[in-house]
Amino acid sequence: MKIDELAAESVTEIELPKVISNDLLSNPDNFYKMAFEFQQIMMVYESATKQIETKLDILNKENKVSGRRNPIETVKSRIKSPQSIASKLEKKKLPVSFDSMIENLHDIAGVRVICPYISDIYSVRDMLLKQPDITLLEEKDYIKNPKESGYRSLHLVIEVPVYLSETTHHVKVEIQLRTIAMDFWASLEHELHYKTNTKVPESVRRELFRVAETIAMTDREMEEIAIELQNLD
Repeated sequence: MKIDELAAESVTEIELPKVISNDLLSNPDNFYKMAFEFQQIMMVYESATKQIETKLDILNKENKVSGRRNPIETVKSRIKSPQSIASKLEKKKLPVSFDSMIENLHDIAGVRVICPYISDIYSVRDMLLKQPDITLLEEKDYIKNPKESGYRSLHLVIEVPVYLSETTHHVKVEIQLRTIAMDFWASLEHELHYKTNTKVPESVRRELFRVAETIAMTDREMEEIAIELQNLD
C-alpha cells in the first residue's frame, strides 16, 4: 500500500462534512496532503507516548534490580481517534483543524499507569517529574479531591520533546495514575456513561458513588496492611 493510501486510510473515521471542505474533495492532491499531514502529527503523538512508556519501563527495571517493591503494576497507552478529536473540538466550540487540536487538546496522547497502592501513585509522579526533559503543565488530583461521581485518579498533563531527523516537537501527554481498584471502578463508570444510549438512573449513580467510597476505604486499608507486613521483615 502506498504512503498516500495509508494516510488517507488513517482519517476515514472522521465524518467528512465536519473536517473536509468541498475544495478538498474536489482536489485529491489537497486531500492527500491533509491526510498525510494528519498521519505525521499522529506519529509524533505516538512517539511521545512511547517515550513515557520507556521511562516507566526503565523505572520498573531499576526497582527490580535494586530489590525494591515495584510501584507500577501495568502501563497502558492510547492515541485519540480522529472522530474523538473532532467531536471534542466541536463540543468545546473550537475550530476543527490541526492547529486547533494541537493547541487546545491536552489528551490526544494518553498514558495510564496502574499502581498497587495510593502512595505508589505519588512515588511514580515524583520520579517522572524529576526527569529534566519532562515539563509539568497541569495537575489535577482527583484522589485528594474526588469528583462528585466518586471518580478518583491523579491526572498530569506533561510536555515531552520528540526528536525527529530535522525537527523537535514539544508534545503534550496526559498521564493518569490510579490504583487497580480505582481503574476497575473508572472502567465500569465509563462503560455506563458512554456505552449506553439511555440516561443512567439516579439510583445507579448513588450505588456507583457508594462503591467508589468503599474502594477508597479498601485501598487505604490494603496499604496499611502492606506497611505492617513490611515492618515484619
